[in-house]
Amino acid sequence: MASAEFYMARAIELAKNGLYTTDPNPRVGCVIVKDNQIVGEGWHQRAGEGHAEVNALHQAGEKAKGADCYVTLEPCSHYGRTPPCADALVNAGVKRVFIAMTDPNPVVSGSGIHRLREAGIEVHTKLLSSESEKLNPGFLYRMRYGRPYIRSKVAMSLDGRTAMASGESKWITGPKARLDVQKLRARSSAIMTGIGTILADNPQLNVRFSPSDDNWYPSGQKVRQPLKIVVDSEGRLPADAQILKEGKVLVITAKDIAVADTAECLVLPSSDNNIDLNALMAVLAQREINELMVEAGGVLNGALLKAGLIDELIIYMAPKIMGDMARGLFHLPGMVSMAQNLSLEIDDIRAVGKDWRITAKPIYSEES
Repeated sequence: MASAEFYMARAIELAKNGLYTTDPNPRVGCVIVKDNQIVGEGWHQRAGEGHAEVNALHQAGEKAKGADCYVTLEPCSHYGRTPPCADALVNAGVKRVFIAMTDPNPVVSGSGIHRLREAGIEVHTKLLSSESEKLNPGFLYRMRYGRPYIRSKVAMSLDGRTAMASGESKWITGPKARLDVQKLRARSSAIMTGIGTILADNPQLNVRFSPSDDNWYPSGQKVRQPLKIVVDSEGRLPADAQILKEGKVLVITAKDIAVADTAECLVLPSSDNNIDLNALMAVLAQREINELMVEAGGVLNGALLKAGLIDELIIYMAPKIMGDMARGLFHLPGMVSMAQNLSLEIDDIRAVGKDWRITAKPIYSEES
């Protein structure tokens, strides 16, 4: 006989199928079990389409009556783009519902559980909750803190350099690492860079997928292009920049400027031509940006670190030496002593092709 943890673990694996497609909704998986047999499975695939519970109930059919339901996030109890999942479970006649975590969305939080219990359904919570939280860091951050989860990607040589003194940086890392970056982009709600990176590298910052690349993107699904954001306080973005040629672009400035037809200009408070990054994050949360990926140079990354806003660093390290004249990772001019250093907690180190990928979280002081 399989355990409750087994079935919830299966629901978590199902939720991962929506890693690249559900935004701005959370990734959710659901399993329906009767007489120790899985009779229905489902996951949320795309915003506006059926939620995980509804998809699992559809597969289970009449077998859902008297069954157990395992779901990674509290069933919704309100009418949004789709009817409430809590009502669907009640109407299907399930006996028990196991929930990994309560929905932090104030519109839902606790009300879905209340609706189930009100209907006489036995409800159990906090089953593999920490594993479930890892599915949706951006959604949780947006609901709890009013800002996106910010993941900064940097590529560097073994001696900590990101570009030659001339600005040349293609390519520090190999093809496997660059493919890995495409996966990070695909799961993100938005990709942000600074005007310095645009002027130096003229990047597209889009998700590029080829079926020959290990088939990592869901079969048959159109690739979702994240919003592209350029922090450009002085309005220096060239009209022919590559970033403007595909998808939606949001230009963050300190003054109202004319931008290309494919872009939107957003004027935010600034000091000495430095955009108020906290104000920017609040605006992005209002626009339902869950996971924000930063692909920028030392100036913007340094400013984000100084503001205590980077939640995760993805560092690709190539086995190369670029020399003393090359550029460093972060521009942090105020650091002059060891007491001012910023420590990192390393979560993971692994080989990606011929390069190394280091995943780390900054440890900010209470003052930051």
